[in-house]
Order: sequence, then structure tokens, then C-alpha cells
Amino acid sequence: MARTRVNGVEIFYEIEGDGEPLVLVHGSWTDHHSWHAVLPQLTRTHRVLVYDRRGHSLSERPPGQGTRVQDEDDLAALIEMIGTPVHVAASSFGGSVALGLAARRPELLRSLAVHEPPLTAVVAGDPELDRLVREAQAPIDAVMAEVRAGEPEAGARRFVEDVVFGPGAWDGMPDPARRTFVTNAPTAADEQDDPDWNTVDLARLACYTGPAMLSKGTDSPPWFGAIVDRLAQVIPGAQARTLDGEGHVPHLTGPHRYGENLLAFIASTGSGAGP
Repeated sequence: MARTRVNGVEIFYEIEGDGEPLVLVHGSWTDHHSWHAVLPQLTRTHRVLVYDRRGHSLSERPPGQGTRVQDEDDLAALIEMIGTPVHVAASSFGGSVALGLAARRPELLRSLAVHEPPLTAVVAGDPELDRLVREAQAPIDAVMAEVRAGEPEAGARRFVEDVVFGPGAWDGMPDPARRTFVTNAPTAADEQDDPDWNTVDLARLACYTGPAMLSKGTDSPPWFGAIVDRLAQVIPGAQARTLDGEGHVPHLTGPHRYGENLLAFIASTGSGAGP
């Protein structure tokens, strides 16, 4: 277990394996443990850094409204700490962080692999997609209302059962996973309060010319696929991949296949080793 102070905040991180550096960026509600199922596969060929983003689990939660730009700056500092450039793989809101950094600091990235970033603003204006996003946002708003009312466990349960996995899923989760969701609920609400949480500068992102892979699952809501397709059009040479039978968290539900896909992409860039 290690900690470092970046941008005035203490960040928890772990490094395992040998080879070219690979940084994994987790999504909302979770922490570095969300990558543990896929780590043994990745650390055979890469020096892998996992960390808890600011406000999550073992990292410091600073007071006041946070921003995704702060998360991007934290990621930049960690990359500079282990040596640049690095491969970055990220999921959900972590993918939004990674894409934001790619737009601002492309020189830090050797390659970028992102699964289903919730950047809904990039597909705004399509009537059908707008309707789907509004329908998806309604239960999330109910979750955040409970969290902001000081009921993080109720909000976490609602998020797991109404947004992610379905009825009964909360009681079926291991106790540590439930505790993680409850602990990180306030940060999830804070992320939603950032006015720029769901957008990225597409003009600057179009200047990122490094290797990029954007993936979506066939079992995910269709607006995630629309976001991935739009971003793939923006980033020069980006690969768009569809993971059959997977949803929003393939590194949890299908870790071996997720790892194979990631390693194959990295190998295709001329760096690292394949599966």
C-alpha cells in the first residue's frame, strides 16, 4: 500500500508487475478493487498502477465541490510519477477522466482504452437519444436525492438495484462491496454536481493522435453505444469495439475476455505484449 500527495490531495495507489506502464482508472462508486479480477492477467506483461480517485475509499476526500478536471490533473500527476508516456485503460466515469486528459495532455498517453464513458453531452440534440438519456437520468436523480439527504446506504442500494444490476442485487453483494458503494456515495453525488461532468472538448480531443480503443457492450443501454460511436468519429484512427454479451462493467463480469481485448489492443499499437 502506498500513498502520494498530488494537487494537495493524498492519493492511495498500488503498483504490480513488470513491463511497460499501464494505469487503470475506475468509475464512480467503486475504487481500485474493481480491477482486481483482471490484474493477474495484466501484470504478467505490464507494470500496472491502480489507484483510488480523489474522494474514493482510501484516498482523501477534500471539502467543497470537486471537478473532473481535478481528477484529470491527479491522473496526470500519477503518470508523471511513474514515467511517461503510459498506457491508460479506464471505465465509465474513469473513461471520462481519461478522455479529458487526452484532450488536454495527449503527450502523457502511449495509448488509451476506454469503456462506455457517460459523456451524454456529446450526443445531445438527437431526439431519441435525448429521450433515452432523460429516462436513464431519472432513477439516478432519485439516487442522488437520497445521498444528498444524508442517506448514502439507501442511495447506494437504489443505485445498485434501480440503475445497475436490478432488484435483489444489493443483498447479493459481498459486504466489502456494499461498504465501498456507501463510502463513495457522497463523491458520486459530487461528480454529478460538476456542471461539466458529462462533456469533453471535442475539438481538443480531435487533436489526440495516439492509439485509442473505445468499447461498448451489447447489453448496455443504447446511449452508451451512441457516445462511443461519436467519440470514435472524433478521435483520429480510433478503434471502436463491441463486446458481445457484456454490459457496463466487463472487467468485472468478463475479466479474462476484457483483459484479452485490452492486451490485444496494446499489442496492436506496437507496444507491450499480447495475450
